[in-house]
Amino acid sequence: MTIDIDVLIVGGGLVGGSLALALQDQPLRIGLVEALAAPERAASASGDRALALSRGTVQQLKALALWPDVAANSMAIRHIHVSDQGHFGKTRLKADDPGVEALGHVVVARVLEKALDQRLAESPIQRFCPARVMSLNAGPDRIAVTVRAGNEDVVVSARLVVAADGGTSTVRSLLGIEQDIHDYEQTAIVTDVHTGEDTRHTAFERFTPSGPLALLPIEPHRCSVVWTLGRDDAEKILAEGEQELMARLREAFGFWLGDLTLANPPVGFPLRLIQAESMVHQRVVLIGNAMHQIHPVAGQGFNLGLRDAAVLADRLLTQHRLGNDLGDPDFLSQYARAREQDLKTVIRFTDGLVKVFSNTFPPLVALRNLALVALDRLPPAKRLLTRRAMGYGIHLS
Repeated sequence: MTIDIDVLIVGGGLVGGSLALALQDQPLRIGLVEALAAPERAASASGDRALALSRGTVQQLKALALWPDVAANSMAIRHIHVSDQGHFGKTRLKADDPGVEALGHVVVARVLEKALDQRLAESPIQRFCPARVMSLNAGPDRIAVTVRAGNEDVVVSARLVVAADGGTSTVRSLLGIEQDIHDYEQTAIVTDVHTGEDTRHTAFERFTPSGPLALLPIEPHRCSVVWTLGRDDAEKILAEGEQELMARLREAFGFWLGDLTLANPPVGFPLRLIQAESMVHQRVVLIGNAMHQIHPVAGQGFNLGLRDAAVLADRLLTQHRLGNDLGDPDFLSQYARAREQDLKTVIRFTDGLVKVFSNTFPPLVALRNLALVALDRLPPAKRLLTRRAMGYGIHLS
């Protein structure tokens, strides 16, 4: 059995599903391969993670008609507080400065997943779920993809395949695309805490000698915690139990939000900077975590992946209107070049933050604290940082 479509998206997560929605109102035949059925996804622990949505990302979700279902269960970020543990440097960003309602929002991934699944269920998109890709065979005009759904193999003939199937991408593996990997030798401890005081719509980024500590407001008295530690230190804290974890967390963060109490069991994730060596292949393009995985400092990962999807959707629709081949090598190369600058900028920004603020060399500590003070007091510098926090000032095309 062979099915002919225009674009086959492999990966029904937030990035792949958003791309499918962006394309579904046009006269394009879209297929979506999803590894997990809706009940399995709903039960997955990954749905508990908090997503920091930049203002630019919120605008994209509005364009996809997803935001009305998400907004009521999100927390607006109206303030961002950046500090360096044990030092004087601080920078405070406010939504009032650029005259916006919020710099961004925080939402639990499960809320967005539910809204996305509902919109996909109402769409004409052909979904293969649960299913997985077994093989790919690119020809001069189309690419044949063998998709296994249950016990049945289906051959999908497409003009383009989009790999949005995450960090362990099957598509990338089948194509033999290697990855450049930099191990930070750090672990992110992720959990939720109850706060003694109202979060006041404030996101905190606090740099400690072991790495950055972020508290993102989920509810008035609840925050998501992403705490970066050296790998050995993180393993020690996790092994010693929740009481030791909270003692160390209170020491690192202080009492900006009153006393902190644990709301969820902590989980540790090793941190690495990973980039696929190629963004495009014969009639295949990689987006989201299939292409790049970055350090969670500043919460840029999902926003970067959604920009991949937005730019690709815009270019595919233009290519289709012009009657051109959606899998044309020159077209895909142009897309890759268009995304390259944004990717490099975000990697330099996040990687630089990790290196500068994890360094205890006294002259560098003094310089970075002076820089935080300067950012707080110099309006042009603060405006630039605020635009970056909102997801603007990045390259979309």
